[in-house]
Amino acid sequence: MGRLREKGVLVYPVYSRRSGGLSVGINLFPGRKHCSFDCPYCEVFPFSNGAVFSLEQMERDLRDSLASALNRNERVMDVCFSGNGESTLSPDFPDALELATRVRDEAVPASRLVLITNGTGLLEPRMFSVLRAAAAGSPELDVWLKLDAGTPDWYGRINVRNPDAGNLSHEKLTAKIREFAACAPVTIQTMLCAVDGAEPPKAEALAWERLVVELVAAGAGGTGGSIRKVQIYGKARPSPDDPKATPLPVDRLECRAASLRLAFDALGVHCGVSLPAVEVFP
Repeated sequence: MGRLREKGVLVYPVYSRRSGGLSVGINLFPGRKHCSFDCPYCEVFPFSNGAVFSLEQMERDLRDSLASALNRNERVMDVCFSGNGESTLSPDFPDALELATRVRDEAVPASRLVLITNGTGLLEPRMFSVLRAAAAGSPELDVWLKLDAGTPDWYGRINVRNPDAGNLSHEKLTAKIREFAACAPVTIQTMLCAVDGAEPPKAEALAWERLVVELVAAGAGGTGGSIRKVQIYGKARPSPDDPKATPLPVDRLECRAASLRLAFDALGVHCGVSLPAVEVFP
């Protein structure tokens, strides 16, 4: 489905392991890859084809894609903003989100509405407000928030910054993620892979775990935040930088998940908070 996106499509069906079935994706950057990061595991290859985004075309294509799935008696698990980059960088995102919400409500009201995001949009106050309102809305937007690193060192290796993206320090971004998780429900998504042949070191694994536990505790403060679940997933698709990033053995992912569950259990005993599920997708 990645090659379809690179041909300029605005809406595309994909069978997603993390969605658990058919996901209908929305691509706000049909003409080129546009992201604040250049992560070594990213499946989107650089390209340029001159295509432009249109709300009118998006609505037609989304309605057609959903109708086609329903005609095949397929369950649409979610309508998902992802595509060829970071959706919150698009000036069309707020209007596209409103439109997608309306179409979803009419066509597949039992399906989730999802945004897969690297979180950098939270650094912009207006986008922070848009996402907070949408995540707490009815129907709510399920924000899948990228959190790949617990330390600045691993952050610099796994979340390589786009030179045009400005100041995206680990400290600044994680502070904003903490703020958002304290006031809005989110799903944490973490890619675990080796970079240049090295897997995340023990210090990184412990720092990431502490950070996720902090987010869960912050979301239990009664201000509207919560961590719905934590998705730990591995590299499963080709990337333009291959073999810079390579998959880890499944047992490494399961080990990190088991350790996090134990940390959650300890938090629950001491604080009585509701604990999120931890899911692994090799």
